[in-house]
Order: sequence, then C-alpha cells, then structure tokens
Amino acid sequence: MLDLIRGTVARYAMLPANCRVIAAVSGGADSVCLAHVLREIGANLSGLAHFNHKLRGAASDEDERFVAALASRMDVPFFRASGELRGNIEQAARRARMEFLGGLIRDGAAERIALGHTRDDQAETVLFRILRGSGLTGLAGIHPVNGPWIRPLIQITREQVEEYLRSRGIEWREDATNREPRFARNRIRHELLPRLERDWNPRIGEALAHLADLAFEEERWWSQQVLPEGEFRASELAALPRALARRALRRAIAAAKGDLRGIEFDHIEQILDLAMRPGGSGRIRLPGVAATRSFDSIRLERPGGERTPEPVAVRVPGTYAAPGGTGEICFEIAETQSPSCANLKVELAARMELRAWRPGDHYRPVGRSRDQKIKEMFQIARVPSWRRRTWPIVESEGKIVWAREFGAAEEFSAGHRAGPVLRIWEVGPEI
Repeated sequence: MLDLIRGTVARYAMLPANCRVIAAVSGGADSVCLAHVLREIGANLSGLAHFNHKLRGAASDEDERFVAALASRMDVPFFRASGELRGNIEQAARRARMEFLGGLIRDGAAERIALGHTRDDQAETVLFRILRGSGLTGLAGIHPVNGPWIRPLIQITREQVEEYLRSRGIEWREDATNREPRFARNRIRHELLPRLERDWNPRIGEALAHLADLAFEEERWWSQQVLPEGEFRASELAALPRALARRALRRAIAAAKGDLRGIEFDHIEQILDLAMRPGGSGRIRLPGVAATRSFDSIRLERPGGERTPEPVAVRVPGTYAAPGGTGEICFEIAETQSPSCANLKVELAARMELRAWRPGDHYRPVGRSRDQKIKEMFQIARVPSWRRRTWPIVESEGKIVWAREFGAAEEFSAGHRAGPVLRIWEVGPEI
C-alpha cells in the first residue's frame, strides 16, 4: 500500500522537495490513516487540522479531542476551528471546512493541505455525478491534485485503509452520521454501490475509479490546449469542431464563474446556438454567469459585473486605472508632441476627471467635420456592448476632452503649436 501511495504522490508531483503539508483529520479511519502515512513516507508533516461541525454534540467534541491528542503524540501543531451550519448541511459543512483549511494556506502555515479521500470516495462521487447527468468534466471526479489540495490516498480502498490501521494497532473514530440515509452520498455508499457490486459488476468501485482517472488525465490535457478566455469571436467559436467548442466554453465558464456547478449540457448548447446566429445580439443567463453576444463577440461574466465605475479627479502628472480595470490612463506635461499620444492644451490639466462612457455622450474628435454621439462611433467601430460601459472618457467642465481610440476633441487639441502640451495615452491590456 505504501508503495502505491508513494507512486501516487510522485505521479502527480503532490509534495515537492521541502514542501510543508498539513493533514486534514476528522478522526475517521481515512484521515487518521492519512496522517500516519504522510509521516511514514517521509513527508514534511507540519500539523493536523480539524474542523468541528458541532453536528453530534458531545461526540463531535470528542472527535476534536481525539485529533488534538493525535497531533500531540506526533509532536506537530494542531489547528482547529468550529462553526454552526445552516441550510444544506453537506454543502455548508464542505464550504466551512474548505474555508478554514484554505486560510491555513493563506496564513503561510503550509504549502499543501492533504485530504483523506480514497478510491471508494472517488467511485461514489463518479456514480453520483453520472446519476445527476454529468458531462465529461464531472466524470473526472475528485482530482488527485487541485492547487494546494492533495489526496495521497486516492488510489487506496477503504478496506486497505482499515487493514493498515489494524496492523499497526492505530485507533480511529466512527462517525454515526456516515450511515444516515438522509444524505445522498450515504445512500450511494451503503445501498446503491453494494447492489451494483452484487448484481452487475463485483469490481464496480475499481471501474468507476478508472473512469475518473481517464477523465482526469483527458481534462488535464485539454486544460493545456484550451485557454480560459472570457471573450470569444462568435464566428471563430462556431467554426470549431463541436467537441472543442464545448471544451472551450466549459473552461471559460469555469474561469468566469469560479466553478461549473449548475452548468448543464443544455447551457453549453444555448451558447453555441447564440454563436452560430448570422449576427445580432443576445444574452443568456446561466447559473452564476451570463453569456452576452454583441456583433461578432461573445463574453462570459458573472452577473453584477456591469456596475459603472465612479469618476476620478485627475492630477497631472499621474497614472489612473481605466474604468473597469482594463488598463491605465496616463497624463503628463511634455515640451513636445508625440504621435502615440493625444496632444492637448496645457490649461486643461487643472480641471479634468476620468470617467466611464455615459449614454448621450458626444463630441467632435480631431479631424471630424461635426459633433457626433459616441454611441454612433461604437456602432461604426463595432465595439461590443460590454466594452462600452467602461470606455474611458476624460472630461473638463462638462465637455469631453478625450475618448480612448476615438481620440482628442478638436476643441481642445494642441494642433501644431510649439511648446508644452498635455499628453494623454492608455497602456495595459489590449482593448
């Protein structure tokens, strides 16, 4: 068993040299085994962490004391936290636990958090996701490595775990809630999987774990091929093979939303249908993310991302974040003009503000014969709708001085005059 664990750790590069790792220990067999195994394979074990969910009264407190005593015997620090849970108990418990453990990473207590998930947990997760209609990404199940989270026991069965503990005389705690049928995972563990094992495939757990491994490796390869862009050319997305387009969209949704929870097959198909329209606009709301089409572009973003930034008073010289954080707007007084900047009259420097575009904005850019609404300029330049709301505008006493790539206002242009000029330019991400 130890050789298999060492192989898993090496295969996924779970523990780089001198990497400090904290084991998350509930007191159950899997996590207690994890703590001992990490010590036995020579990992730099930097503590045990326990979250007391307060679900079983005195029994929960006894679990905490058990883990604290184990940390003391191992002579490593003990980290603990507790909290009352509301709503969906399973989800709330996981969120509270992961927030606590993630805080240990943020505080510098370790570089890795080891979790005690086994091959049995993997099989249960994959089966649960199949029953819920998971896509290929979901079939990857519990990832062996996910950022700082590592799972050294992911190829070890629960039976092997208990055999390891008994052979060394190591005690563990039993959690009675692991048998309560009100939890879906318990019904899968104690009812569905045993029935499938008995009636269909005596090696169903192994088969599901292998499926997860195949899906994980495929996902890992695809993640290196498909960039997590939040914005696409609709025509380019529509031209991709369907399989690659779906992959690109799922990756982009995960990047924009933070995860793929609630995202179903039909959601991906709706976005692809939006991309395949000959033109126009449209918006699709998905769980936790929205897809918007404008001209030939599609953007994915979390709801609420459309807030208009507040205006900022400008001091020259100075550099200011562009509205929406898309780059920086720079201001300086220079003795000569520059073809790469907007060159304006120096007297403007004392009374300017930087803001985002507003409906109704209009001005006469340098070289134009008439005053024009910026909205019309957006239409001509085919600027997507989401870029408009953070389009940087420099204003002076109610008049527009400069508007990004539409340039300086004719009224305030320095023209061909010699002497000091006010330069304005933008740097940062492509716009």
